[in-house]
Parts: sequence; C-alpha cells; structure tokens
Amino acid sequence: MHADPTQTTPSVQAPRTPFPRVFWVANAVEVLERFAYYGIYFGFGIYMTDLGYSRDQLGMVQSVFLLLSYAVPVISGTFADRFGFKKVLIVSYLAYLPSILLLMLTKSFSGIALTMLSIGLAAGIFKPLIAGTVRVTTDPTNKTVGFGIFYAMVNVGGSFGPIVAGKLRAISWDYAFLAAAVAIGLMLLITLLFYEEPPRQLGGESLGQKFRDLGAALSDVKFTVFLVLLGVFFWLPFWAFFNLCALYVDSNLDTARLYQDVRAVFGAGFAGFFSHAGEDGTRRILGETISHTGYIIMILQLGVSRTFERMRPLPSFMIGLAVAAVGLGILGAARVMSPGWVFLGIFLFAVGEMITSPRIQEYITWIAPKEKAGLYMGSNFLAVMIGGFTSGLVYTTIYGRCNEAGRPELVWYILAAHVAVAIAVFWVFVRVAGEFREQSA
Repeated sequence: MHADPTQTTPSVQAPRTPFPRVFWVANAVEVLERFAYYGIYFGFGIYMTDLGYSRDQLGMVQSVFLLLSYAVPVISGTFADRFGFKKVLIVSYLAYLPSILLLMLTKSFSGIALTMLSIGLAAGIFKPLIAGTVRVTTDPTNKTVGFGIFYAMVNVGGSFGPIVAGKLRAISWDYAFLAAAVAIGLMLLITLLFYEEPPRQLGGESLGQKFRDLGAALSDVKFTVFLVLLGVFFWLPFWAFFNLCALYVDSNLDTARLYQDVRAVFGAGFAGFFSHAGEDGTRRILGETISHTGYIIMILQLGVSRTFERMRPLPSFMIGLAVAAVGLGILGAARVMSPGWVFLGIFLFAVGEMITSPRIQEYITWIAPKEKAGLYMGSNFLAVMIGGFTSGLVYTTIYGRCNEAGRPELVWYILAAHVAVAIAVFWVFVRVAGEFREQSA
C-alpha cells in the first residue's frame, strides 16, 4: 500500500492554494477503490484455500494478477492524457464491477483465474488516474500536503478493506465480494455526479511514442539493471509478504491464542473488531484483518520520512531492507515461539516499507531529467511488475512445499535471507556502477 512520493517542498512564504473540489472527489474515490482492491486481495489466498485449490494454483493466479495490475498502468496513463481522466475512470469501473460480481458466481479454477485477471486489468487502468488528478490539481504551494492526503487515503482504504471483508467472509464470502462491488458502484456514482475533468491540455503523446520513450529510458543499461535488481531483490519479497501473510496467520498460527493476546493488551472490544467467533464459540483473529501494513503507515509514515530525509536515498534504502528482513524472520519465529510475535514482525516490515518504498520511488524520479520524471516513474512500474509476477510463482510455491513438510515458518526465513542478500547486491551495485546523479531541480 504505497503511492508516489512528493518531490518538492513549497516555499515557506507562499500562501497555500486551496484544493479544488475535484481533488477531494478523487481522494474519496481512492479510499473506496483501495477498500475494494485490498479487501479482495488480502483474503484471496484464504479464499482459494477454503475452496481446496493448491498453493501452486494460488501462486499462478497471484502472479498474473500482479503482472496485469502493474503492466497496464504503463500505458493506461497515456489514454488518460488523450481522452481525459473521467472517461478512463469510468472504463475502469465498467471492468471492475462485473468482475467482482462474477466472483460470487464462479468457483472453478479457470473461472476464478479469469475473473481475477479482469480485476487486475481494471486495477491497472485505475492505478495512475487518481495520482494523476492529484498532480494536476496541486501546485508548489500545496503539493506536499496534497500528496500526503493522497497517501493517507490509500492506506485508509487499504486498512479498512481487509478488516470489513474479513468480518463479512466469516459469514459468507459472497458478502465480502458484495461489499467490494458496492464500493465500486459508489465510485461510479461519485465520478458521474461530482468528478469534473481538471483543467489541463489534452492530447498528449501517442501510445507508440510512449513505447519509444520507454525504450529510450531502458537503453540506459545502468538504469535497466537497477530496475531489474529492484524487481528481483525488493519488489519480489515485498509482494511475497502481502501474498502470504494473511494465509499464514489464518492457517498456521494459533489465532485463538492470538485473540487472547490482543484482548489482554487492548481489551475485548478492540480484539473483537479483528476477530470472529467460530461454531464452537471460540473467538479467533481473522488473518487478513491484521496482515498488512496500512494501519501502521497511517500513524508513523511522517515521522519515519522526517527521520531519513537528510540521509542519501540508497543508504537509507538499504537500512530499510535490513529492518524489513528482521521483521520477516520474526514472522517465522511467531509460529515456533508465540503467535503474538506476528505483530512485531508486521510492525518491523512496515517500518522497512516506510523507509524503502517511498524513498526508492523518490530517487527514481529525481535521477530523471525534469521533463522525463513521469517517464522514469512509468519505468518503475516495470520493476514492480517483475517482482509482483515472480512473487506468486516463487514464494507461494515455496510456502506450499514448506507447509506440506510441516514447517511453514521456513518460508519467512528464506524471505529474510533473500532481503539480506538484497542489501549486499545493492551495495555491490553502488560500488561497481556508482550511485545515480540526482537532478538539482
């Protein structure tokens, strides 16, 4: 759960420009979309397991879903530039809504796979549009606050979506999918009634020109190698965490004891919000309600960003990797020591995410010539795509093998080692190729 970071700081002296209405409309839409997207995605591994599908089948669907989610934005932004944000937003909803409703009707593997691919396509169309709206409705006096609000909305939706979907799927999975469909329907109504195309010059470059420009950026061998390394050594374990954590908590940890741990610290009301009572009356924590980082990011991102803002990007990125690696290892320890350790593991991984994800995206934007910042950020989607596509194929399969051997915690130790190796890989890259030169303005 992350968004493009703010790149410039407004003048202290300049009064902040008020945000236009479309800015707030776009952010409301973002909350609802992340609510629907993450409400489905974080519980999806549990859903397929409940239906009896194998980890290999789950990994295949996860991989292609993430491939589409992050490949499509490379081109969907071009269509928005040519035809307008509002029209392309509506296209994304028309792909989203029937796909989510189909999840309530199909239970075959091919049906579920095709439906999830359609949802991935819709998410990929949608992904760059709200960030683009925020960009064109902010100026140097308010863009820091504007992108901060946008980032918060991503995490508000991404936090409450899994909680609500988790509570509903404890009754019926159809209710969870229906809640996501209702959110998309509300987005359509809000967009039709209240979204006004922000003023800007339409037209833009053709899709062919987009690919030519992308090819020009990737002709820089050093930059291309860096993107591949990011995909394999950062985004791959990053997405593996989100693919597996909810399923691991729900399937491999003592969630009744976990409920008692939460209740002892925060009280029955708070613990009840993240749990449900089974047929035997025992309350258990729902895996997807806690197995994400959004609620931690909402609270701590500003402080973490301020702590690392004076440090060079790549050294701080590598520190973040180290913190994330420790968190992944602790997730494995939660099974053999105490299930309550899962909260520490998620917390440390979240801190690692807060250090690494915004900083590396900021770095890619600032190493680009000013007029090519968007192009370079579009190239970054390719790194995310590499990691997302390989994460399910590799780690969901590994998790399946570890689970069959009775040692599901091993997947987290392997992931922690993967991230530890990443630190060494990026250190060697900097030593051999040198850091990229950041633009001064």
